[in-house]
Amino acid sequence: MPDTRPAPAPARPVPVHVPQSPVHVRACVERLARHDGVDAVLVNLVPTAVAAATGDDPLRALTELPCPLPRPVVAVLPTQAARVGLRRSEGGTPLPVYSDAEDAARALAHAARRAAWLSQRPGTLPEPVEADTSKARRLVAAWLEEHPAGGRLDPQDTAALLACYGIPQPPWAWARDEDEAVRAAERLAGADGRVVLRGYVPGLPYRDERGALPLEVHGAAQVRAAYRGLVARFGDLLAGVVVQPPPDRGTELFAGVVQDEVFGPLVVHGPGGAASEPLADRAVRLAPLTDRDAHDLVTASGLRAAPAADTARLEQLLHRLSRLACDLPHLTEAALDPVLAGPHGVQALNARIHLTPRRPNDPYLRRLR
Repeated sequence: MPDTRPAPAPARPVPVHVPQSPVHVRACVERLARHDGVDAVLVNLVPTAVAAATGDDPLRALTELPCPLPRPVVAVLPTQAARVGLRRSEGGTPLPVYSDAEDAARALAHAARRAAWLSQRPGTLPEPVEADTSKARRLVAAWLEEHPAGGRLDPQDTAALLACYGIPQPPWAWARDEDEAVRAAERLAGADGRVVLRGYVPGLPYRDERGALPLEVHGAAQVRAAYRGLVARFGDLLAGVVVQPPPDRGTELFAGVVQDEVFGPLVVHGPGGAASEPLADRAVRLAPLTDRDAHDLVTASGLRAAPAADTARLEQLLHRLSRLACDLPHLTEAALDPVLAGPHGVQALNARIHLTPRRPNDPYLRRLR
């Protein structure tokens, strides 16, 4: 007689009690694997005294499944010594066997994410962004000639290099003493007369750099007081200050590039500004970026929660960073933090760029340090 029992509900665990034979277990697993509402079947084989006494192999019911099944099947066997193993059915279909149910669930989740990724349309490389590559390479070569060991560019060279790739920056001025800072503040002050001063100390670690930026001041007296405060804090190490108008309102983000010895340049994007943690959750994509890569980076940053932000311009900024990284192999790190995104557009309020002389080498070749 045909089996008229209703199919097992896929939304909750289906218990198969001890008295059931391997035939019944196989029938239950096969029915679940053929259910339209099921994506995968995880079989948790709980050890019993009966199976131990009879020497029955609890996996026998699964290794005799008909193949191929339309859905993947994985097993959990807590008595297995290895964390994961691979058994095969009589027809040769692989059966992953885990000793822990959490490991099995994570593996299925990873497989689902990969399947979703593979199902996406491939991205396309956009038209190259406008850039003055020759000028950028001359700037890098001249700087490395003066600094053969490499290091971090000063604010003036940093701004010049970003300008070669059209990366938007707010108006700014470089001041080497408090008188120059006052004159710059008079030119760049906002409608309320305020400016932002950011000190530059060569060689200062990033964690300590926050003590040098930013200071929002109003009027010549406060500019002088702020400059003297930086001098009192850093002494002769202070090379000068960057003077900028106060930023508009917007979402603070991070955008940057790092060089990996194996994968090459990587574009990084995520939360930025003073509120971000050093190990903030940031997304990474290989350069050169495709249109999908740039879109995914912006989506992963959570910017879609801020409807006023100009996401198209932010994607364009990431493409410009990608071009910069591909053009300049001596660039080991570029960090725009924060990048301010809002109704006004996108601007890099602060930037750090590190250059290092690059010599061709095989990352897989062992060598002495």
